[in-house]
Amino acid sequence: MTDFLLQPWPWWFSGPLIGLTVPLLYLLAGKGFGISTSFQQIGALCSPRSKLDYLKNYDRRQGTWTLVFALGIVIGGFIGSQWLSAEPIEFLPAKFYSIGGAIKLFIGGTLVGFGARYAGGCTSGHAITGIANWNFPSVVATIFFFVGGLGVTWGLGHILF
Repeated sequence: MTDFLLQPWPWWFSGPLIGLTVPLLYLLAGKGFGISTSFQQIGALCSPRSKLDYLKNYDRRQGTWTLVFALGIVIGGFIGSQWLSAEPIEFLPAKFYSIGGAIKLFIGGTLVGFGARYAGGCTSGHAITGIANWNFPSVVATIFFFVGGLGVTWGLGHILF
């Protein structure tokens, strides 16, 4: 069993597990799967007297679970990379353990968070939940998430990073 945990899991095992999180989250908690709502939750918590409807009308109490969910993803990624792999995997590349690297991570995370909320959801929300619900805007958003990612990876990313 330990050997199974320490090796990368095959797609045919991990893919269905990810796919099953969508109906399980709906059935057990009545929530849709996605992570970008945590960006809205952080904004609402940081500016409780905001006049923007986006932040003012957000139910902070009902949205707290999104922060716990996001924190669980980070903690789970750290545990998986450090203790559940045959060889510890670098959590972040060394270049991000500097002031400049932290600023790049913060700016990039803020832009991705804003863009995801502007698009009505993040890649996991659109690609996993939206497409599973036959939501055409989710298909379009997912295509352009990939187009944007490829554009940065193979073009603009070399200039910025």
